[in-house]
Amino acid sequence: MTSNSVSVDQHYDLIILGTGSGNSIPGPEFDDKSIAIIEKGAFGGTCLNVGCIPTKMYVYAADLALETRESSRLGIDAQVNAVDWPGIVNRVFDQRIDLIAKGGEEYRRGEQTPNIDVYDQHARFVAPRTLQTGQGAQTKTISADQIVLAAGSRPFIPEIIAESGVHFHTNEDIMRLTRQPKSIVIIGGGYIAMEFAHVFEALGTKVSIIARSELLRHLDTDLREPFNELADQRYDVHRGRNITAVSQNEQEVSVTLDNGSIVSAEVMLVATGRTPNGDELDLELGGIESTNGRVSIDEFGRSTSAQSVWALGDISSPYLLKHVANAEMRAVRHNLLNPENMKKMPHEHVPAAVFTHPQIAYVGMTEQEAREAGHDITVKVQKYGDVAYGWAMEDQSGIAKLIADKNTGKLLGAHYMGPQASTLIQQMITVMAFGLDVRDVATEQYWIHPALPEVTENALLGLDFS
Repeated sequence: MTSNSVSVDQHYDLIILGTGSGNSIPGPEFDDKSIAIIEKGAFGGTCLNVGCIPTKMYVYAADLALETRESSRLGIDAQVNAVDWPGIVNRVFDQRIDLIAKGGEEYRRGEQTPNIDVYDQHARFVAPRTLQTGQGAQTKTISADQIVLAAGSRPFIPEIIAESGVHFHTNEDIMRLTRQPKSIVIIGGGYIAMEFAHVFEALGTKVSIIARSELLRHLDTDLREPFNELADQRYDVHRGRNITAVSQNEQEVSVTLDNGSIVSAEVMLVATGRTPNGDELDLELGGIESTNGRVSIDEFGRSTSAQSVWALGDISSPYLLKHVANAEMRAVRHNLLNPENMKKMPHEHVPAAVFTHPQIAYVGMTEQEAREAGHDITVKVQKYGDVAYGWAMEDQSGIAKLIADKNTGKLLGAHYMGPQASTLIQQMITVMAFGLDVRDVATEQYWIHPALPEVTENALLGLDFS
């Protein structure tokens, strides 16, 4: 078989490149389709193997360690006597993550899905809807009627570090260290950097952070400023600094900053953002438009330039979030099955959480964005410490901030910083998704007393509609 003068070894109805959210596309509706799944790494993608899930397993341990360390505020004399780092690694990866990844691949290779072939080598386009995978005698060229690109993203490494020859870690390997370092320098100030800073400091590692701007700079001001103040109390923070040199000896890595200071630690973690993997696929040979590796798609997830090519997740999405990739997958799956009744990519009211300490969650606009959009707004910042459960926790820093339109009563933004933030915000996500009037939400339902959601109740009641 040939495709545009390229000899093809096998043709499929569908090729899926990547086994994060992409692996959820084939279900019973696709049993009559021949499918190829391509995955050069571990099944499950970033989220399962090196992202959301294992990091939160570390974060949970860190949360308990930090709460123990700070329990004197509750009249408890407790301390963390030791951290079994190899035991944590074993619990997360050997007992859980690696087994799931292995099981996922075995399932796709097994008798349960006889219509699916798995290819486990890197792939790249050689012609429209035609991919070459493997090397040498193992090379296979495959084509398909439809292709879904779900190949994710990878850590971005600044040039000065990449070319330094210094050994560094990223989220892809830092959790598998054989021993816990006594000190770590983290390059970056985003959510990955802040989650790992919390993990390592809570478990007893000295943490230094180097960031070009404020930490979590995208947050609403009422969260960003106090978070940065709290970070200064826990970490050695070098904010607003650029790196001029990086070196290494047998004991440590040293980072020289633009003010002449030097930050040294046993290990270095680079957490300076992520890069879509499209630049590794020779997309242009497939006629697929992209910008800096990000595949260009329309509102339905279709390539803007290549017929019958779709994309979802980090390789194309403006949101590098697993729950968004899953939602995009459901839209693309629907569109593959229902080309006459397609759904748009679900990019409204996208929430996010940062599992650092304090925990942070948000959805919708910041106050500044709401004002710039021309809304007549009402704003309420409610402290955790002003409700009964906040008293129980002796919480000093937790806040819930709500932003609503005065004329319509519609919620424009919700921002939480404190314990259970990622859980508390879910109610406000529902309010936004269904367009509820916050005046009714505040008064037309029960709020359990004295549970922590009273933070939200009081914030709603504090919005001024007069």
